[in-house]
Amino acid sequence: MNPRPAVRGKPKEDLKMAATEAPETRRPITPEQQQELDEAFERARKALAIIETYDQARVDRLCQSVAWAVANKQTFTRLVDMGIAESGLGDPVSRMSKRMKIRGVLRDALRQKSVGIIEEIPEKGIVKYGKPAGIVACIVPTTNPDLTPAGNAIYGIKARDVVIFSPHPRSKKTSFETVRLMREALEREGAPADILQCLTRVNIPMSQALMARADLIVATGGQPMVRAAYSSGTPAYGVGSGNSTMIIDETANIEEAARNTRLSKTSDFGSGCSADGNLIIEASIFDKLLAQLQEEGGYLASPEQKEQLRKAMWDEERHRTVETVAIAPQRLAKAAGFEIPADRKFIIVHGDGIGKEHHYSGEKLTTLLAVYKYQGFDQALSMMRAVYEVGGKGHSCGIYSFNQEHIHQLAMAAPVSRIMVRQPQSKANAGAFNNGMPMTSSLGCGTWGGNVISENVHLKHYLNTTWVSVPIKEDKPSDEELFGEFYDPALEAEVETITT
Repeated sequence: MNPRPAVRGKPKEDLKMAATEAPETRRPITPEQQQELDEAFERARKALAIIETYDQARVDRLCQSVAWAVANKQTFTRLVDMGIAESGLGDPVSRMSKRMKIRGVLRDALRQKSVGIIEEIPEKGIVKYGKPAGIVACIVPTTNPDLTPAGNAIYGIKARDVVIFSPHPRSKKTSFETVRLMREALEREGAPADILQCLTRVNIPMSQALMARADLIVATGGQPMVRAAYSSGTPAYGVGSGNSTMIIDETANIEEAARNTRLSKTSDFGSGCSADGNLIIEASIFDKLLAQLQEEGGYLASPEQKEQLRKAMWDEERHRTVETVAIAPQRLAKAAGFEIPADRKFIIVHGDGIGKEHHYSGEKLTTLLAVYKYQGFDQALSMMRAVYEVGGKGHSCGIYSFNQEHIHQLAMAAPVSRIMVRQPQSKANAGAFNNGMPMTSSLGCGTWGGNVISENVHLKHYLNTTWVSVPIKEDKPSDEELFGEFYDPALEAEVETITT
């Protein structure tokens, strides 16, 4: 996995992700932090002993209660405004749509069983029982200080876990308020508030100490953070960095592709790992699509402006500059030394090549995307592979096409865990009401991204499962069936033993 570009002025995970870093940088926690952690785990164990006794109806009601406490429009508006004011990152208008993801997580959770028998496979003689994973450590990114606690709380409660959140220092007040509201909802239902807790004295050592003591970790971030989670000695679900790339072939609906690109790129000012970063466009429709992107609010930078943007977005050591991450395109242009009209929603640059030496072929994390032209689908696939050698392996890519063979070829070739077809990537790959992806805010990236799973983190990952097996009719193929043409019965004959 190629890690995200570092950000000047702060460790990259300090900007984008939760408060943790590579294990070699671990420092001891303070006595005050140790006391807070000890007390949190003591309360968590007591709450776990109670929630483990709840039946399915009880945990489902608790899921509904905590979800509504934060997903109602009035409350979520306040949390969004609070989070953006606190962190200085994101767009208040598009971030509001994330409350729909809370609804989606709740939908998925309510439609599944988690207590007692959760699945039966009669033909295999298998019955599966759901059990709690235990105390879950959830590392919260600064870009989702409200959504991440809510989504993890729903899945955690559904699994009868307890969750301790470690918020990012740049948005910890927002995360603490989100958890406080959910704790109040639990209390109103007569359940222990300590099913959900949020640490207050947060920094990197505190997050590492939390991860080391929990039963399970759910964490978001790039490779240093994922390594810290995996090296903690605790089972962990980490996620990888993105570099979302979309192929647009000659069969694409140009208006649809341009509209969805805007939706994906501008969501929360491009702060998410899934926001479109690169468009690989078939030559015969390139100009039409570029014009349509501008109709959708794109601003096409001149070669001179493109160079100004490069200098503003990356320092001399190729680190992304913190002041240009997740900001409006007008602010991005101003940081580069020029102005764009107030109605422009994102900036477009012509890609000048793909590779580590070409800045624009990497992850942007802001309201800018690069466009590339291809001739022949084989070239599109080659360009896609090259992009993921720069960064983002394991995460996501997509295609605008009605050519099933092109879709199949991309699925066979792309080193990613999810491919969105004719959908806005950042609105779709973590689950949407018009696709079948599991709803989540955590996207596993497989071994490509240094992760243990290559799917969306959802309910089953918060559960332990007991498999009960009963005897069935023997299912043993013959050697001829198993070994095919390699089977030689002569080699199965009894070997005579010669005794001397």
